Amino acid sequence: MSANHEEPIALAVIGGTGLYRLAGLEGVEAHQPVTHYGALSGPVRVGRINGRRVAFLARHGEGHSVPPHLVNYRANLAALHALGAQRVLALNTVGGITEDYGPRVLACPDQLIDYTWGRVSTYCEEPGTEVLHVDFGDPYTPSLRREVVAAAAKAGVDMVDGGCYGATQGPRLETRAEIARMRRDGCDLVGMTGMPEAGLARELGLDYACLAIVANWAAGAGPQTDEVITLEDVLANVAAATSGLPGVIEAMLAG
Repeated sequence: MSANHEEPIALAVIGGTGLYRLAGLEGVEAHQPVTHYGALSGPVRVGRINGRRVAFLARHGEGHSVPPHLVNYRANLAALHALGAQRVLALNTVGGITEDYGPRVLACPDQLIDYTWGRVSTYCEEPGTEVLHVDFGDPYTPSLRREVVAAAAKAGVDMVDGGCYGATQGPRLETRAEIARMRRDGCDLVGMTGMPEAGLARELGLDYACLAIVANWAAGAGPQTDEVITLEDVLANVAAATSGLPGVIEAMLAG
């Protein structure tokens, strides 16, 4: 599996819930590389932003048809790697647990805890594949994290630097008791797609950072502990929180 491009992809972006296209992407071509791991969530859209080549892939499919536990994370990342991407910015729609991570907040977490189960979480399952014990103490590439945070500051976009992302199985939302446990564990954010994506990126040697978009308070968190979460509220909060996203990406590409 290989791809030969004269100009490398400056940045690959993976979109989460509510993020099925990348604003400002021009001259778009659709790619669907064949991988050893099955079908991707959808086509990889490759175009340009301010003259730089950028790839975009909707994690759940462009019609949000793939639930988090069935996303083919291995195929998605292998395809981006095959197209020449070396830097991946993962957009993850999440719930907020602690007080600094309320709805419409953008955050760039520096840690995660994996609560998922049953997902294929490594490239080391193929016959004859080398067993990799990758260092995962810092699950997000520190240099790329710093770049994301600096780009937000340059673009005048508020962003929380740091935090712990708790990855749950989904697709159901969590119980109040589960969120209380996650708070005790040190989680600030809860989402369903953070793993195994981050670990697979590390196995491929990709620089990888998460930009978490807080769509709602998690169950039992926030000022209204009995609040019912609706999809309409989630999508409205995602749209508001990501209004500054094009500026962040442009600043990253300019740097």
